[in-house]
Amino acid sequence: MKFSEVIGNGTVASALSSMADSGRVAHAMLLYENEGCGALALALAYVQYLNCSNPSGGDSCGECPSCRQMSKLIHPDVHFVFPVNKGPKTSDDKPTSESYLKYWRELALADPYFTEADLQRAIGIESKNGLIAVAEAKSIISKLSLSSVSDGYKAVIFYLPEKMNQETANRLLKMVEEPPEKTIFLFITHAPEKVLQTIFSRCQSIRVMPLTKEEADRVAAMKPESDSEDYNIFMDLFSDLMRSLVSRDLMGALECGETMAALESREKQKAFCTFAGDCIRKIFMIQQNMPQLADVRAEEQEFYADMAGRCGKSFCSRSIANIEKVVGMIDRNVSSKILFCDLVNRMFLSI
Repeated sequence: MKFSEVIGNGTVASALSSMADSGRVAHAMLLYENEGCGALALALAYVQYLNCSNPSGGDSCGECPSCRQMSKLIHPDVHFVFPVNKGPKTSDDKPTSESYLKYWRELALADPYFTEADLQRAIGIESKNGLIAVAEAKSIISKLSLSSVSDGYKAVIFYLPEKMNQETANRLLKMVEEPPEKTIFLFITHAPEKVLQTIFSRCQSIRVMPLTKEEADRVAAMKPESDSEDYNIFMDLFSDLMRSLVSRDLMGALECGETMAALESREKQKAFCTFAGDCIRKIFMIQQNMPQLADVRAEEQEFYADMAGRCGKSFCSRSIANIEKVVGMIDRNVSSKILFCDLVNRMFLSI
């Protein structure tokens, strides 16, 4: 992917190309974004630019052997790490990203703005939480111990390092601190506060800004129609829930909880939780007088402004924490009705 093909965040793209041009290439960089805002696209464009044989005008050529390999995500010196778990699409007892690389490539090539839920669907672990386990660290250390095939940069792109446990981070720490020559780590996170401090503190951090409405519409046009259908369903449900909460209508809020529990699958329930968490973060941004970071659609601005004015100051942080707990419980055979009605009750108490 070329920088010119990335939707939005032109300032970040210019900064990355300038770093490469000046030779000031950070060995570890953390790109943090609201989900789906293009951090992966920027990371791919950056690595392609670093290894391009004929860059010009702040962008890669798109034609040299390295660029052609990157365009198919098959560059031998570029490695991908993402959360995985056991699933029907691999027979590996202890799967790593390598076990699902085919599906990762297909997804990233079709839509580099995909969400965590999209990834879980693509690799067939919708009913499980993805993790970056210690086997992943061993695999990456082994790969980076080999010489570069192309004599360019070796790169590891970590998608969602917040899914990494402490043992994995400890295994990787020395490699991240003192990587082999011309080796870079690019971490892409949606929750920088959850990235282990041992990793976070070693990275140069770059904020990937929310997309404008026009940019978001361009990204949405790339996605399957079902995504927009889900958006409308989820937004209607979230709006009903919030209006019930701020109106102190507990029965109405509990009815919304029952609707959440009745969503057709665990995957849909988790997708709604992710959606609701993102919406509450938008409310928080508006409360903090940072509406430009909220990335609110024009037709929804009045709703979010109203909710921001009527929610208590601690509501957003408490609700996000409670939603994340629910996501972790969905796969544990807990009654969905009990789980979501309890969530709604906790949100009601903190409104």
